[in-house]
Formats: sequence, structure tokens, C-alpha cells
Amino acid sequence: MEIVLAIAIGVLTGSAVYLMLRPRTFQVIMGLTLMSYAVNLFIFTMGRLKVDSEPVLVAGFTATLANTADPTPQALALTAIVIGFAMTALFLVVMLASRGLTDTDHVDGEERQEQQE
Repeated sequence: MEIVLAIAIGVLTGSAVYLMLRPRTFQVIMGLTLMSYAVNLFIFTMGRLKVDSEPVLVAGFTATLANTADPTPQALALTAIVIGFAMTALFLVVMLASRGLTDTDHVDGEERQEQQE
């Protein structure tokens, strides 16, 4: 299971870096979104992958991380999802405003000029 999550994090991160290096604004925003998904998955897996672990305290068990799930990575990932959604919404509004003002969606604000001979 760890190798599957490691590959998923690697694919998400690689795709995010590729998209963030593209010249169009929408592709950069999608790259940032994919990067936030990769970071969320990384944070979630740092809480140790456990199967059949109790998520809350149960009578008869001692309250240790050996027999309960760690809630901190889950809370961090949930908070990051909410912040990531707000960030994406803000970036989309800024992108639409920039496109309306400059009539282009290039990151640097200029279309690439083709060299004519």
C-alpha cells in the first residue's frame, strides 16, 4: 500500500510541476491545485497507514497511538482541502479579471511572437 501511495504522490507532483511551468494561466492554476492534492496526500500518509484501527477512544483500550488512529494528519488534510478550495476560487477570479484587462491568458501577459524571416 505504501508503494501505491508513493507512486500516486510522485505522479501528482510531477504533473503539477509540468503544469506550473506552462505559459497559460489556467494550466498554472490546475498545477497548483494538483500540487495541493499531492501535499494533502503526503500529509495524510505521514500519519502512518493503519488498517482496522479505532478512530476514537473505545472503552477497554488504552489511549495510545498503537491502537488508535492519529487525528492530527486528518485534521491538517481537511483544513488544507478547505484552504485549497478557497485559493483555487480566488485564483480563478484573478485569472478572469486579468484576461478581461489584457485580452490574453499568458502568465507574463504577452503572446509569444513568431520569428518571421
